[in-house]
Amino acid sequence: MSTIQETIHQMGRQARAAAYRLAQLSSDEKNAILLAMAAAIRQRVPELLAANALDIAAGKEKGLSAAMLDRLILDEKRTEAMAAGIDQVATLPDPVGQILDAWQRPNGIRIEQTRVPIGTIGIIYESRPNVTADAAVLCFKTGNATILRGGSEAIHSNRAIAEALAAAGAPDHAVQLIPFTDRESVAVLAGMDKWLDLIIPRGGKGLIETVVSLARMPVIKHYDGICHLFVDAAADQEMAVALTADSKTQKCGVCNALETLLVHRDIAAEFLPKVAAALRAKNVELRGCDRTRAILTDIAAATEEDWTTEYLDLILSIKIVDSLEAAVAHINEYGSHHTDVIVSRDEATAESFLRQVDSACVFHNVSTRFADGGEFGFGAEIGISTDKLHARGPMGLRELTSYQYRVRGNGQTKA
Repeated sequence: MSTIQETIHQMGRQARAAAYRLAQLSSDEKNAILLAMAAAIRQRVPELLAANALDIAAGKEKGLSAAMLDRLILDEKRTEAMAAGIDQVATLPDPVGQILDAWQRPNGIRIEQTRVPIGTIGIIYESRPNVTADAAVLCFKTGNATILRGGSEAIHSNRAIAEALAAAGAPDHAVQLIPFTDRESVAVLAGMDKWLDLIIPRGGKGLIETVVSLARMPVIKHYDGICHLFVDAAADQEMAVALTADSKTQKCGVCNALETLLVHRDIAAEFLPKVAAALRAKNVELRGCDRTRAILTDIAAATEEDWTTEYLDLILSIKIVDSLEAAVAHINEYGSHHTDVIVSRDEATAESFLRQVDSACVFHNVSTRFADGGEFGFGAEIGISTDKLHARGPMGLRELTSYQYRVRGNGQTKA
């Protein structure tokens, strides 16, 4: 067994032991430790920024893009935001111990379905060092021990953050950071089903596909954010223009940004010039189907590949469809089951869309950018899932729990 295997397996054993101790903590005890974690981040700002400077210098030497470097940067504002986020998690309701259902059987047995921690969670992520804190504290709040494996580009920052969190009074090994950044560490972690109950990859599609192919335990993930907005014949067109522009341009490099606009044929000639003007004003490149290009004659042709592309850029593909059913069929065939929107004043049409589209989030007259745990009122999220089991959509604290049946009796036997 290699040194990497031995180290990570030992971390797994330690995480399992820590999870049992975490499950015994009360909400007040967990919240007190979370507040201490926030204080530790604030107290260690100089150390965090010094560690981050090493990552930034290494990133520049490697030729990382400006966007990648921006994701890496920690400054006083971002470290305070990290600490404030931990403070906020401490104020959120603790789902652990919540009774989901309770009933009594005719023989007198009393049964309760109760939320409990999942146990041990591995999280593999790239680039942003704030994920180290976000993931660790959300798991901690729900009584889960965490093994973190960050990317090589942020190793110094991640190590400094993890050390600050671990020194804040949590049970030993409740938060652990893998010290290795090579591919073998991903494979070892993903194969460690004896010690890990769940693994969550956060990053590019390549990373997620690798983790899914290797994992011997459940994986919660989403591959792409190919989000659609359908402008129905009965849409308020000014609203549709505003929602399209916001969904595409408010922040284009995220998974809940709009990638494909579908327009009902009955309003296409009137609507498309309006929305094109608004998008061009924000420097969006447009690509369209043949019918779209007959109206917007100066845009590029959309290819079959465009319908399955997550641009994460100021690019938008447009298609004219003949009906609600055609829009739904396109979304269910080409979409990533993340977030899809209908803009319509017809409530019956909208309800039909919400029922038929097979996505984690389906919206009526709302920007795709609201597909987010914070916007849903969860306070924080560990990611967005396009799976159907066990979590779907923005994942807050509840999605980091499972449940058990607690059965109480007074000597009942089957005989």
